[in-house]
Amino acid sequence: MTFVVDALRNHPELAIFLTVALGFLIGRLKIGSFTLGSVVGTLLAGVLIGQLDIHVPGVVKTIFFDLFLFATGYKVGPQFFRGLKKNALSQVALTVVLCVTCLVTAFTAAKVLHYDRGTAAGLLAGAFTESTVIGTAADAINRLDIPEEQKAAETNNIPVAYAVTYLVGTGFVVWFLSNLAPKLIGVDLKAESRKLVAHAGGSVGGEGVQSAYRPWQFRAYKVSAPGLSGKTVAALESLFPGERAFIQRIRRGTQLIDAEPGTKVQEGDEVALMARREVILTATELIGPEVEDKDLLDVAAKVLDVVVTNKTLVDHTLEEAARQHGRGIALRSIVRGGEEMPFTPETSINRGDVLQIMGSDRDVERAAKVLGYAERPTSATDMIFVGTGIVLGGLLGLLTVTVGGLPLTLTSSGGALIMGLVFGWLRSVRPTFGRIPDPALWIFDTVGLVVFIGIVGLGAGPSFISGLQKTGISLVFVGLVVAVTPHVAAILFGRYVLKMNPVLLLGACAGAGTNTAALRAIQDAADSKLPALGYTVPYAVGNILLTAWGPVIVALLSA
Repeated sequence: MTFVVDALRNHPELAIFLTVALGFLIGRLKIGSFTLGSVVGTLLAGVLIGQLDIHVPGVVKTIFFDLFLFATGYKVGPQFFRGLKKNALSQVALTVVLCVTCLVTAFTAAKVLHYDRGTAAGLLAGAFTESTVIGTAADAINRLDIPEEQKAAETNNIPVAYAVTYLVGTGFVVWFLSNLAPKLIGVDLKAESRKLVAHAGGSVGGEGVQSAYRPWQFRAYKVSAPGLSGKTVAALESLFPGERAFIQRIRRGTQLIDAEPGTKVQEGDEVALMARREVILTATELIGPEVEDKDLLDVAAKVLDVVVTNKTLVDHTLEEAARQHGRGIALRSIVRGGEEMPFTPETSINRGDVLQIMGSDRDVERAAKVLGYAERPTSATDMIFVGTGIVLGGLLGLLTVTVGGLPLTLTSSGGALIMGLVFGWLRSVRPTFGRIPDPALWIFDTVGLVVFIGIVGLGAGPSFISGLQKTGISLVFVGLVVAVTPHVAAILFGRYVLKMNPVLLLGACAGAGTNTAALRAIQDAADSKLPALGYTVPYAVGNILLTAWGPVIVALLSA
């Protein structure tokens, strides 16, 4: 045992990996249906292992925190700048109300109960599950002109308050938004979702679950209906007015012909028809009997993710884009800000949306060139892009601005977040550079955060128990008030001032509070994915505002 302890003390890198492994294990443990998650699990593991008095160089923590913040900005950048447009102003206004109320509530509680700056910052971070506040607030405290012992004590109080209030910020807010909030404004969430589904669409499923329904079908028919011989492919497709139906291939005897709109068909030809299921059901009456022809239907099909960069398509509906450029193409999904969106023909296209399209190889490639940039599978990360972004962000963050006599600075880590936003937006506009594949982004985002949190726990370990005793159980109830009050204010503001749809309103509250678990719970309560339509812009803006509150609350309590 002495050998293990000495090894961890002399080689802190081993302690870090042990903390991360144990933290993920703790995070997976279930209490009923509730799990702590990897972040809190790693913090608790760090506190536990930190009792061995392990010292980790501060630069290690900063490196991983900068990676995490850059990745966060990169993910939400397109939606953050999207939020600056007029049609998203109501969601931005809701986010500002919620986040400002959060800051005011936390500051008021800290003043009334005489919390130090570290406890106040931890309260703010935990009640709103915003781990970035831990880093930005700690940086701000370390810049203060106070004794080193006081700096250490206050920074160690951040994870103490965070750990206590995080459980409230996650657990109770998830339950509040999905169960109590609809009653607060007097709505039936499932009924409201059914009303909205005609305009926005919806689908079943969850993690690991997919709908068995396949809207697009590919069938073969023999041309035998009167009057079709000599007609063009375009004429056959027009037999289904108002519908998207495409002749992909023709068999004429032993010959297989790729169909173009001007290609003429003859009686007895077999045609491969791609259309939605409801169209397919009428094809036998309009074209002829269905036939089984494996070779005819063996079309080289492709599924491709395409990032929308074409400015002429932005804010146009999917129906308009399909009419101009969608021949032979089926849309399988839209991902916006990391969240899959429900969609209908009236859904507007945003720059940076990732459209997953399906069709023949030639049609998919043609459409991809028009839409924007094809995201082809690769494991390579553009590290020139990542490194340059973090350096530029760090330099920006070192600048200090004095507001009302208070010196405010983003810190180098806050600068990395801001530059992540800019670079993420640039990537959505010019996706030919700056690629960070999803697995690499997960490493930067998840591992960057848990390593940072683990090191915070290791450093706070020796003083964690005494700090918890000092703050007492009252912090749980204070955390409850700080976590719920901003959501109540935002819900009432959104419902009665902004007149937002309640389904989108609750999704926006989950986003503004950066609480993805709450979004999942709201979707379950609504029995629909529609709340995600209100989530992405508030999530992007909320991440920035709540992260900025770290140094702000430190400055306010230092005045």
